[in-house]
Amino acid sequence: MSGCDQKTIPSLVEQVDEWLEAQEGEHFEFKEARRTFSFDKLTQYCCALANEGGGKIILGVTDRRPRSVVGTRAFLQPEDTRRSLMQRIPLRIQVQEIQHPQGRVLAFDVPARPVGVPVKWGGIYWSREADSLVPMSEDRLRAVFAESGHDFSSDICPAAEFRHLDEQAIDEFHRRWIEKSKNDQLATVSHSQLLQDAELLVDGSITYAALILFGTQAALGRFLGQSEVVFEYRATEASGPAQQRREYRRGFFSFYDDLWKLIELRNETQHYQDGLFVFDVPTFDERSVREALLNAVSHRDYQLGGSVFVRQYARRVIIESPGGFPVGITVDNVLDHQSPRNRRIAESLAKCGLVERSGQGMNLMFERSIRHGKARPDFTGTDAYHVSLTLHGEVQDPRFVQFLEKVGRETQASFGTYDFLVMDLVHRELPIPPELTGHLRRLTDLGAIERLGRGRGVRYLLSRRFYALAGRRGTYTRRRGLDDETNKELLLRHLQANPSGSSLAVLHQVLPHLSPRKVQALLQELRREGRANLKGLRRWARWYAAKTGETS
Repeated sequence: MSGCDQKTIPSLVEQVDEWLEAQEGEHFEFKEARRTFSFDKLTQYCCALANEGGGKIILGVTDRRPRSVVGTRAFLQPEDTRRSLMQRIPLRIQVQEIQHPQGRVLAFDVPARPVGVPVKWGGIYWSREADSLVPMSEDRLRAVFAESGHDFSSDICPAAEFRHLDEQAIDEFHRRWIEKSKNDQLATVSHSQLLQDAELLVDGSITYAALILFGTQAALGRFLGQSEVVFEYRATEASGPAQQRREYRRGFFSFYDDLWKLIELRNETQHYQDGLFVFDVPTFDERSVREALLNAVSHRDYQLGGSVFVRQYARRVIIESPGGFPVGITVDNVLDHQSPRNRRIAESLAKCGLVERSGQGMNLMFERSIRHGKARPDFTGTDAYHVSLTLHGEVQDPRFVQFLEKVGRETQASFGTYDFLVMDLVHRELPIPPELTGHLRRLTDLGAIERLGRGRGVRYLLSRRFYALAGRRGTYTRRRGLDDETNKELLLRHLQANPSGSSLAVLHQVLPHLSPRKVQALLQELRREGRANLKGLRRWARWYAAKTGETS
């Protein structure tokens, strides 16, 4: 992918001007909202846009052509509004606050709904019809649900009976659902009614989802033997028997905590000292490991033979599950798209709080890996027949961990997944892909990163804070200084090629990514170094390459 150094980033004002020409009704919705806008209405429009393939709702712009910016005072705390939207809608909505010359503009960027999963709020699947918001038609809903194919987990297992379910596993699900919903009245509901409400029982019949989540060992062995998670601990990379192996062929809720406890037994803590203070980073982050397990159970293909394997090594955990990515999901879009293969299982895990929002788990794994200074989650080895996810445990740069904590503490800013991705790429001196460049300006304004140059020659580095924490102030100075030295050499080369002299305006064309003031400062440095001379005043001033022995 090409980085920002290969493509000029349009200004936010230019983006707004482009949006004004867009066709409303396709992927844009414009609202004046001069003073205020209903949050409920904003939620409904976000649902509708998601159901129609994603898009933007832009406040502070007239909705009739020719459009113009009128400014808006709605949602003066846009980040709080974004978080509230994400609590209502299971999608990663982004927001941009743009100070256009004609007024403030708010743009809410809504991703497309997951494949086969329409988005609803208030019990209604919203869509747009002309200038109105309306519920999606029954035909359209059926078409959406059919997109991702058949949900095996919702099928009835004909021979299974309620006695094939583990009462203690159901108790754990019951407890978590009450805790998540904060509805104490659920405590009076019977197990059978509870599972009926969760659609895990259909007219009293047991679904495969109920077996996978609550089945006894005997029941799974009889009806669905491939519903198994195998744990292995390997002290080395050598082939052969594992040092420890445990097989879980029973309902997920009966072994979920036990599996983490096995991993925790060998979970070393990595200690790092900063002056008098010592901070600890666990090799295996509990939240990330649990989310990876939830993904494997929710999205594996239960119609294929084979088990989920959890292989723990000293500094990494590999989780492999049968079946490739669900329809529409790839390594490149795994953070942006969701397509639950086993919707009935995913919905049940969401009801009891193990999955808080659609797609949140993968984002959480990436965020926490970066915040802990570890390599990102790795899907190397994934193919059409199985998914392989590696969670790395080695802290690569403890100073980067401190830097992220310090920036968050000092700025009081809330960083999202893509902010962490950008800072990680800058830290590793890798190109920023075009789809992430929109986050650069905010991170620069917050002082998390610094920008070198402009236009095609723009580069980014972590702010001075990082190099101070790492004891590498010289590296920071050198990286910035090398940039100046390169620019000075370009100026000097032009002066040498033009002995008749060059005006400041002409020299600015040599380095168009710099301001005239910066170009003049570089020329003055060349003058002090005895490598350039200035002759004439004001509009007649011309710069020349200094001849040997010549002083200005």
